[in-house]
Amino acid sequence: MPLSDCEVRDPRIRRTRQLLRDSLSTLLRSRPFEEISVQDIAEAATVNRATFYDHYTDKFALLDALIAGGFHKLLHERQVDFDGSCPNAAATIIRAACDYLQQLHDQAPDHAGPCSFQPLLDSAMTAAVRRVLLVGMKTYPADPSVSPEMRAASASWAIYGAVKEWFSSPNRPSSAEIVPEILALVMPILMPPGELTSAPALHESAAHIS
Repeated sequence: MPLSDCEVRDPRIRRTRQLLRDSLSTLLRSRPFEEISVQDIAEAATVNRATFYDHYTDKFALLDALIAGGFHKLLHERQVDFDGSCPNAAATIIRAACDYLQQLHDQAPDHAGPCSFQPLLDSAMTAAVRRVLLVGMKTYPADPSVSPEMRAASASWAIYGAVKEWFSSPNRPSSAEIVPEILALVMPILMPPGELTSAPALHESAAHIS
Protein backbone atom coordinates (compact mmCIF):
# COMPACT_ATOMS: atom_id res chain seq x y z
CA MET A 1 0.00 0.00 0.00
CA PRO A 2 1.40 3.46 -0.91
CA LEU A 3 2.52 5.73 1.92
CA SER A 4 0.20 8.56 2.87
CA ASP A 5 1.25 12.02 1.73
CA CYS A 6 2.07 12.97 5.33
CA GLU A 7 4.64 10.17 5.53
CA VAL A 8 6.46 10.94 2.27
CA ARG A 9 9.92 12.49 2.58
CA ASP A 10 11.47 11.75 -0.82
CA PRO A 11 11.30 15.03 -2.83
CA ARG A 12 10.80 13.15 -6.13
CA ILE A 13 7.76 11.34 -4.75
CA ARG A 14 6.41 14.56 -3.31
CA ARG A 15 6.75 16.29 -6.69
CA THR A 16 4.94 13.49 -8.51
CA ARG A 17 2.12 13.46 -6.00
CA GLN A 18 1.78 17.23 -6.20
CA LEU A 19 1.55 16.91 -9.97
CA LEU A 20 -1.22 14.32 -9.65
CA ARG A 21 -3.14 16.43 -7.13
CA ASP A 22 -2.83 19.52 -9.32
CA SER A 23 -4.03 17.56 -12.34
CA LEU A 24 -7.13 16.33 -10.51
CA SER A 25 -7.81 19.85 -9.25
CA THR A 26 -7.62 21.19 -12.82
CA LEU A 27 -9.88 18.46 -14.20
CA LEU A 28 -12.50 19.11 -11.52
CA ARG A 29 -12.98 22.62 -12.92
CA SER A 30 -14.33 21.24 -16.18
CA ARG A 31 -16.18 18.04 -15.27
CA PRO A 32 -17.71 16.19 -12.31
CA PHE A 33 -15.52 13.84 -10.29
CA GLU A 34 -17.66 10.88 -11.37
CA GLU A 35 -16.66 11.49 -15.00
CA ILE A 36 -12.90 11.65 -14.34
CA SER A 37 -10.91 8.44 -14.77
CA VAL A 38 -7.47 7.45 -13.55
CA GLN A 39 -6.35 7.55 -17.19
CA ASP A 40 -7.56 11.17 -17.47
CA ILE A 41 -5.58 12.14 -14.38
CA ALA A 42 -2.45 10.31 -15.51
CA GLU A 43 -2.53 11.94 -18.94
CA ALA A 44 -3.05 15.40 -17.45
CA ALA A 45 -0.09 14.79 -15.13
CA THR A 46 2.01 13.40 -18.03
CA VAL A 47 2.62 10.11 -16.21
CA ASN A 48 1.42 6.58 -16.99
CA ARG A 49 -1.23 4.61 -15.12
CA ALA A 50 1.39 2.44 -13.44
CA THR A 51 3.00 5.54 -11.94
CA PHE A 52 -0.38 6.71 -10.68
CA TYR A 53 -0.93 3.39 -8.87
CA ASP A 54 2.56 3.60 -7.38
CA HIS A 55 1.28 6.60 -5.43
CA TYR A 56 -2.48 6.19 -4.94
CA THR A 57 -4.72 3.14 -4.81
CA ASP A 58 -7.46 4.84 -6.85
CA LYS A 59 -8.91 8.24 -7.75
CA PHE A 60 -10.80 8.35 -4.44
CA ALA A 61 -7.53 8.15 -2.51
CA LEU A 62 -6.18 11.00 -4.65
CA LEU A 63 -9.25 13.14 -3.94
CA ASP A 64 -8.81 12.42 -0.23
CA ALA A 65 -5.18 13.58 -0.48
CA LEU A 66 -6.19 16.70 -2.43
CA ILE A 67 -8.74 17.80 0.14
CA ALA A 68 -6.61 16.90 3.16
CA GLY A 69 -3.55 18.55 1.62
CA GLY A 70 -5.38 21.83 1.21
CA PHE A 71 -6.53 21.74 4.82
CA HIS A 72 -3.04 20.97 6.14
CA LYS A 73 -1.66 23.80 4.01
CA LEU A 74 -4.13 26.20 5.62
CA LEU A 75 -3.10 25.00 9.09
CA HIS A 76 0.57 25.47 8.17
CA GLU A 77 -0.09 29.01 6.93
CA ARG A 78 -1.77 29.80 10.23
CA GLN A 79 1.09 28.16 12.16
CA VAL A 80 -1.19 25.74 13.99
CA ASP A 81 0.65 23.25 16.19
CA PHE A 82 -1.70 21.39 18.52
CA ASP A 83 0.20 19.96 21.50
CA GLY A 84 -2.82 18.33 23.10
CA SER A 85 -3.21 20.85 25.89
CA CYS A 86 -3.89 24.27 24.34
CA PRO A 87 -7.51 25.42 23.88
CA ASN A 88 -6.25 28.26 21.69
CA ALA A 89 -4.72 25.80 19.20
CA ALA A 90 -7.87 23.68 19.25
CA ALA A 91 -9.93 26.79 18.50
CA THR A 92 -7.64 27.60 15.58
CA ILE A 93 -8.16 24.11 14.14
CA ILE A 94 -11.94 24.52 14.41
CA ARG A 95 -11.79 27.98 12.79
CA ALA A 96 -9.63 26.57 9.98
CA ALA A 97 -12.15 23.77 9.37
CA CYS A 98 -14.95 26.34 9.11
CA ASP A 99 -12.97 28.54 6.74
CA TYR A 100 -11.77 25.64 4.59
CA LEU A 101 -15.27 24.24 4.16
CA GLN A 102 -16.40 27.69 3.05
CA GLN A 103 -13.40 27.94 0.72
CA LEU A 104 -14.19 24.60 -0.93
CA HIS A 105 -17.79 25.67 -1.44
CA ASP A 106 -16.78 29.01 -2.96
CA GLN A 107 -14.31 27.36 -5.34
CA ALA A 108 -16.68 24.60 -6.49
CA PRO A 109 -17.40 24.88 -10.25
CA ASP A 110 -20.95 25.44 -11.49
CA HIS A 111 -21.30 21.84 -12.69
CA ALA A 112 -20.55 20.40 -9.24
CA GLY A 113 -23.78 19.50 -7.49
CA PRO A 114 -24.12 19.98 -3.73
CA CYS A 115 -23.67 16.23 -3.12
CA SER A 116 -21.20 15.50 -5.94
CA PHE A 117 -18.64 13.97 -3.58
CA GLN A 118 -19.88 15.05 -0.14
CA PRO A 119 -19.17 11.70 1.57
CA LEU A 120 -15.59 11.81 0.28
CA LEU A 121 -15.21 15.39 1.48
CA ASP A 122 -16.57 14.47 4.91
CA SER A 123 -14.17 11.53 5.22
CA ALA A 124 -11.14 13.49 4.04
CA MET A 125 -11.79 16.44 6.34
CA THR A 126 -12.42 14.25 9.38
CA ALA A 127 -9.23 12.29 8.72
CA ALA A 128 -7.23 15.51 8.31
CA VAL A 129 -8.47 16.88 11.65
CA ARG A 130 -7.79 13.52 13.30
CA ARG A 131 -4.16 13.49 12.12
CA VAL A 132 -3.49 16.94 13.57
CA LEU A 133 -5.13 16.11 16.91
CA LEU A 134 -3.43 12.74 17.24
CA VAL A 135 0.06 14.21 17.07
CA GLY A 136 -0.70 16.44 20.05
CA MET A 137 -2.53 13.77 22.00
CA LYS A 138 0.43 11.41 21.76
CA THR A 139 2.67 14.22 23.00
CA TYR A 140 0.35 15.14 25.86
CA PRO A 141 -1.48 11.94 26.90
CA ALA A 142 -4.56 12.46 29.05
CA ASP A 143 -6.78 9.65 30.31
CA PRO A 144 -4.63 6.46 30.17
CA SER A 145 -7.76 4.32 29.97
CA VAL A 146 -8.60 5.75 26.53
CA SER A 147 -6.11 5.52 23.68
CA PRO A 148 -5.00 8.71 21.88
CA GLU A 149 -6.33 7.18 18.66
CA MET A 150 -9.81 6.77 20.14
CA ARG A 151 -9.84 10.31 21.55
CA ALA A 152 -8.57 11.81 18.29
CA ALA A 153 -11.19 9.92 16.28
CA SER A 154 -14.00 11.00 18.61
CA ALA A 155 -12.88 14.62 18.68
CA SER A 156 -12.36 14.86 14.91
CA TRP A 157 -15.87 13.57 14.17
CA ALA A 158 -17.30 15.93 16.81
CA ILE A 159 -15.44 18.91 15.36
CA TYR A 160 -16.23 18.24 11.72
CA GLY A 161 -19.82 17.22 12.48
CA ALA A 162 -20.40 20.50 14.32
CA VAL A 163 -18.68 22.51 11.60
CA LYS A 164 -20.77 20.83 8.90
CA GLU A 165 -23.97 21.48 10.87
CA TRP A 166 -22.96 25.15 11.22
CA PHE A 167 -22.21 25.42 7.50
CA SER A 168 -25.55 23.93 6.44
CA SER A 169 -27.59 26.11 8.79
CA PRO A 170 -29.58 28.99 7.30
CA ASN A 171 -28.58 32.43 8.57
CA ARG A 172 -25.52 30.90 10.20
CA PRO A 173 -23.32 33.10 12.40
CA SER A 174 -19.76 33.90 11.40
CA SER A 175 -17.08 31.27 11.93
CA ALA A 176 -15.57 33.47 14.65
CA GLU A 177 -18.86 33.36 16.56
CA ILE A 178 -19.41 29.61 16.31
CA VAL A 179 -15.88 28.53 17.28
CA PRO A 180 -16.34 29.03 21.07
CA GLU A 181 -19.49 26.91 21.03
CA ILE A 182 -17.83 24.03 19.19
CA LEU A 183 -14.73 24.34 21.38
CA ALA A 184 -16.83 23.97 24.53
CA LEU A 185 -18.36 20.78 23.10
CA VAL A 186 -15.08 19.07 22.22
CA MET A 187 -12.77 20.13 25.05
CA PRO A 188 -14.04 17.34 27.38
CA ILE A 189 -12.71 14.90 24.77
CA LEU A 190 -9.45 16.74 24.18
CA MET A 191 -8.38 17.30 27.80
CA PRO A 192 -8.48 15.40 31.11
CA PRO A 193 -11.47 16.28 33.36
CA GLY A 194 -9.25 17.88 35.99
CA GLU A 195 -7.74 20.26 33.44
CA LEU A 196 -10.89 21.39 31.63
CA THR A 197 -11.06 25.13 31.07
CA SER A 198 -14.19 27.00 32.10
CA ALA A 199 -16.66 28.09 29.41
CA PRO A 200 -15.90 31.83 29.79
CA ALA A 201 -12.18 31.11 29.47
CA LEU A 202 -12.81 29.03 26.35
CA HIS A 203 -14.76 31.90 24.82
CA GLU A 204 -11.89 34.24 25.65
CA SER A 205 -9.37 31.86 24.03
CA ALA A 206 -11.49 31.52 20.89
CA ALA A 207 -12.01 35.29 20.71
CA HIS A 208 -8.29 35.76 19.97
CA ILE A 209 -8.49 33.60 16.83
CA SER A 210 -8.37 35.80 13.75
